[in-house]
Amino acid sequence: MGDPFIRHIALLGFEKRYVPSQHYVYMFLVKWQDLSEKVVYRRFTEIYEFHKILKEMFPIEAGDINSENRIIPHLPAPRWFDGQRVAESRQGTLTEYCNSLMNLPVKISRCPHLLNFFKVRPDDLKLPTDSQVKKPETYLMPRDGKSNAAGEPYITIEAYTALLEDEISLEQGETIEVIHKLLDGWWVIRKEDVTGYFPSMYLQQAGQDADQAQSRIKRGAPPRRSSIRNAHSIHQRSRNRLSQDTYRRNSVRFLQQRPRGARPGPQSPGSVLTEEEESLKTERPKPQPAVPPRPSADLILHRCSESTKRKLASAV
Repeated sequence: MGDPFIRHIALLGFEKRYVPSQHYVYMFLVKWQDLSEKVVYRRFTEIYEFHKILKEMFPIEAGDINSENRIIPHLPAPRWFDGQRVAESRQGTLTEYCNSLMNLPVKISRCPHLLNFFKVRPDDLKLPTDSQVKKPETYLMPRDGKSNAAGEPYITIEAYTALLEDEISLEQGETIEVIHKLLDGWWVIRKEDVTGYFPSMYLQQAGQDADQAQSRIKRGAPPRRSSIRNAHSIHQRSRNRLSQDTYRRNSVRFLQQRPRGARPGPQSPGSVLTEEEESLKTERPKPQPAVPPRPSADLILHRCSESTKRKLASAV
């Protein structure tokens, strides 16, 4: 049979995992000389470390002595923070990188360093289980190049008619792919070449119990956050709003807690004053206190002290 070697390396996509912390791993389909196919998972930092060692093993082919002799492909260094957009954008770079590796001379493409890196590890066989708090999200490489990602297969358990332009209408029992899961209950899905929003409670993952999914349908589709254009204006629509004190005085709980036999105030329980009426009521002029008449000069001299009388007499 000869020494083992790799015939082809294909990038399938990437996964977003949450254990032990959020990170991304790329899925590679490795086809060996015996036509066996294995799926391995590698982080981008691992791939970059493999790339650096490969350059050190072959400095001439890496262009360290003469840049014109470089045949080992380039690979950008990892960033400080890798998000989902970065993971998606790297798919094209890694696809070209793997194709270039397989086209290198045999001493490089079949070296032990490359073969050991793409061998199946124990971690590749111990995939994340469903018992974890948050399941990993899988994003596959697009087949036609029209979309950046595709996800898990789901089945519609209830028909839905789109109400907005960015939503998608589906019948019951259709198979779709979930691309992105949003927290408001509206997921981005794809049906063939059509992509749009769809309520997640009308979807069931393949292989799950249908009874549990049917219990979620009774609640109906949740409101979309993107549908609320200006939530602040909804609360400011009415100008005659009740103040907190007015609302408390007219609340049923406040009236029930009032002692029996207590007479209601000037405001009856059935009447409700608005802020505008209260402001007009408070803006009325208050009665001013009466100003006493000014005392006469003789009365002032009679009531003042002796020292004041002497000062007034000397001034005269």
